[in-house]
Amino acid sequence: MAIDMANKEARGVQRMFGRIVPRYDLLNRVMSLGMDGRWRRMAASLAEPRDACILDLGTGTGDLAFELGRQGAARVFGVDFTPEMLAAARAKTDGRGVVWLLGDALTLPYRDATFDAVTNAFLLRNLADLRQGLEEMARVLKPGGRLVCLDMTHPRPGPFATLYRLYFGKVLPFVAGTISGDRPAYSYLPHSLEGYPDAEALAGLLTDIGLRDVKATRLGGGSVALHTARK
Repeated sequence: MAIDMANKEARGVQRMFGRIVPRYDLLNRVMSLGMDGRWRRMAASLAEPRDACILDLGTGTGDLAFELGRQGAARVFGVDFTPEMLAAARAKTDGRGVVWLLGDALTLPYRDATFDAVTNAFLLRNLADLRQGLEEMARVLKPGGRLVCLDMTHPRPGPFATLYRLYFGKVLPFVAGTISGDRPAYSYLPHSLEGYPDAEALAGLLTDIGLRDVKATRLGGGSVALHTARK
């Protein structure tokens, strides 16, 4: 996760993520009904990791970064804006196998055309400037490189969407807040989708910034989207 640290709201989000680190992995399992591991494996595979140099942006506690390594990435750089998240990621393997860096997705500390792939999981909704973040990801991709984005999205209208709004807006914040002991932190969740584009609109934005072969796949009954694109 990374965000504009000059923004007061952004600093508040950073502190929130820092507080929930001890139960973060457990809560990911609970909130996704156990499916987030499978989604990350899919995302890693679509990054074409074999022998690649990959940036995992908003790495959190490192689950996607580690999966990229398991699938054969030559080198993985995990960037996050929350020190406590990076400390938890390092602790999982004593820091081996991934290069960890505290950084901001809106101003990446890498040269143009550095990486074979850029990945992120559940990051985009939290960016202070979505377009700028995506442009930075595209900038550091090599020509032909892959961008893979996994995040929640707005379900298409219908009965499931009605049930999902109830679950995401009321049930999930209560359950996650109870497990974590930090209800204010998880009251943020429903608001994170406000103003965020749906899967199809996000695909259009990826095309608009100059990426090609853009694809969007809905998962989790349409509540999660996996986007891929190539520079």
